[in-house]
Amino acid sequence: MLIEVKLWWEKAAEDYQRQCQIPVDILYGPGAPNEDELHLIGPVTGKHVLEIGCGGAQAAIAFAKRGAVVTGIDIAEAQLRFARRLAAREGVEITLLQGDMANLASVATASQDVVFSACAFGYVDNLDRCFSEVHRVLKPAGIFVWSDGHPFTGVINPKTLMVDKSYFDTGVLIEGDTGVPGDAFGSVNRTLSDYFNLAVQAGFCIERLVEPDSRTRYPCDPWYGLWDYTPEICIKIPQTIIFKCRKRQENA
Repeated sequence: MLIEVKLWWEKAAEDYQRQCQIPVDILYGPGAPNEDELHLIGPVTGKHVLEIGCGGAQAAIAFAKRGAVVTGIDIAEAQLRFARRLAAREGVEITLLQGDMANLASVATASQDVVFSACAFGYVDNLDRCFSEVHRVLKPAGIFVWSDGHPFTGVINPKTLMVDKSYFDTGVLIEGDTGVPGDAFGSVNRTLSDYFNLAVQAGFCIERLVEPDSRTRYPCDPWYGLWDYTPEICIKIPQTIIFKCRKRQENA
């Protein structure tokens, strides 16, 4: 992952969690319904679930409450401190590990039934390695369900609602670099085909692609109205994109 991402989240995690008040739920991102409406994962009782880029672990805790054996991984210790407090308050036990999503060495091969991630891959520069690691830790025919900001969101200016960037300008973007650790915000712009092809190359079959209708105000969405997630932009373009993938069988 980008070093700017770790430094930024170490500095911003507590303020972010305080501002968003994210519920304990399996959420996919701004302008999107939750798992109870989408049914992409299904029952998880007794299953091993890994959430990568877990942040405050609201989804990981929700999986545990549904009977899963859960591990959460995040790059920022500040996020994990929040996650530990939240898990204790919710009365569940989950394993929380600090680490890079592109290096899952702490997770055994073929040990997970489900890998889940929400709105975290935009911070990962080596996504090919990350997807390969996810493929490794999944059991045969295990599912990989993940979301990220929709690639179109970087094209339209949320204030003017005009297209002011090219969809094809992809790669690493560093913003707000003042020279002070934690001030710079790092992200990676990708096209839809980038995501699709990286998943296929890693050995996944893509079973569903969901572009939630962000014109709807979903009651579970804590991000609606914050930052650039204004009603005006949400009615123009989808804010989140979701993939449901399955680990391909070797003889398939």
